[in-house]
Amino acid sequence: MIAFFGMGLLGSGFVRAALRRGEEVHVWNRTATKAKALEADGAKAFAEPADAARGATRIHLALSDDAAVDEVLERAQPGYAPGVVIVDHTTTSPTGTRARAERWSGQGFEFQHAPVFMGPQNALESTGLMLASGDAARVERLRPALEKMTGKLVYFGPEPERAASFKLFGNLFLMFMTAGVAEMLTLAKALDVKPEDAAALFDVFNPGTSVGARAKRMVAADFANPSWELAMARKDARLMLEEGSRHGAPLPMLPAIAATMDRFLERGHAHDDWTVIAKDAVDR
Repeated sequence: MIAFFGMGLLGSGFVRAALRRGEEVHVWNRTATKAKALEADGAKAFAEPADAARGATRIHLALSDDAAVDEVLERAQPGYAPGVVIVDHTTTSPTGTRARAERWSGQGFEFQHAPVFMGPQNALESTGLMLASGDAARVERLRPALEKMTGKLVYFGPEPERAASFKLFGNLFLMFMTAGVAEMLTLAKALDVKPEDAAALFDVFNPGTSVGARAKRMVAADFANPSWELAMARKDARLMLEEGSRHGAPLPMLPAIAATMDRFLERGHAHDDWTVIAKDAVDR
């Protein structure tokens, strides 16, 4: 039997998928009605996390943040069986994750952080990507169960907080990508281009194919062989900002990027590839 704490969109999807696989699942949620609703699917809901934890061989969590994870794990501890494994899917800070792993290990419990790149439908369909780090033997022991939840489990190394770091890297990139699309649509509106027409650019132009190569160029500090000179990229940023201003459509993200470009232009990198803005991040 497994217990699952946190019946939001992700947690409830995980639970329904587990029930479809024939697993026995105890559930708890701070808002009790969300846990109770899963009884129609075959779960057993409890009013207290400690009661939900009793008899579980694994406890899974999909909560909001570090504070919520710490609080719920403490509340649930009276119900922990000897040898129970705690698997936390919450997006948490690397610092908090490391402290949590050390704290529970010190009390004789196994704590495994396993954040995910998945939406609610992925959780229901058991597709997506799950990250893990920490003790390699424990991860391999858990792999069959975790891969049933996600389809793909990737191990990032022995440090317990490393998966948390990589989850933040991914989410940071998604934030910038989404903000970039929003900024593009803002400029499109200012230039009297319908949003659906602007979005159709990506039917023929796929910038995603260049992300991996661009990242490798940055890591290798290969800035001297430009495909897009920094000075030219800065000129394009100026055109965008001017058009936005001209049409009363400020672009809030772009000025920060332009300011970064300006700092590197002042340092003499005008004719380097514009990925030189990563120079300080990759210098050793």
